[in-house]
Amino acid sequence: MRTRRAALIVFCREPIAGETKTRLIGHVTARAAAALSDAFIRDALRKAQLVKPSRLIIAASAPDGAARSKYFRRLSHEFRSELIDQGKGSLGAKMARSLEPYADNGVLLIGTDTPTVPIDLLARCLVLVQPKRVVIAPSLDGGYWGIGVHGAIPTIFTGIRWGGSNVLAATLKRLAQKKIAYALGPAWYDIDRWDDVLLLARHLDLMPRAIESHPCPATAKLMERLMNQ
Repeated sequence: MRTRRAALIVFCREPIAGETKTRLIGHVTARAAAALSDAFIRDALRKAQLVKPSRLIIAASAPDGAARSKYFRRLSHEFRSELIDQGKGSLGAKMARSLEPYADNGVLLIGTDTPTVPIDLLARCLVLVQPKRVVIAPSLDGGYWGIGVHGAIPTIFTGIRWGGSNVLAATLKRLAQKKIAYALGPAWYDIDRWDDVLLLARHLDLMPRAIESHPCPATAKLMERLMNQ
């Protein structure tokens, strides 16, 4: 019998100039930083479509709520995805709330700050979700770019100091304490600071140009313009 694929959530916030990717502002304009965030979101959604999850969901954060956001309503229509609101609270509370409705049948939640992660690595994480209770795809800054759950939501979204370099270690320690089995997905780098953008630019220079196989065509197009200004 063929195993049904898990659902896939793209977890993101509306890219508003001056409120998005603020650590890049000064190296680029607030508007350019927001445009980069938009490109990351679009590339994540494109990849999410290509790996063919059972359901594709945008878990959105917007000033007036996801349902009232013209930006997210357009994306939901363009990528034929469901649209839900992250709600209030900590990052952990928002992730747990987004995962919970889909967890019984398996769900993978990804962020959008790893634009160059290859499509096949995303597909590998999605496949891992069905046989595993928890799947975590680490990011090189000490956090994770993807989290998958199959079954009851584990207690790994509370009591974690979000945004630091110890998120992954604290999460794995909690899973070990609770004796919850997990699998690690592939690690990748994310884009938070200007040094990360320079790494991204160099990585993109080394990639083939074919759009069909490119992990982040929207990001590559924007980065070419930004780095040549």
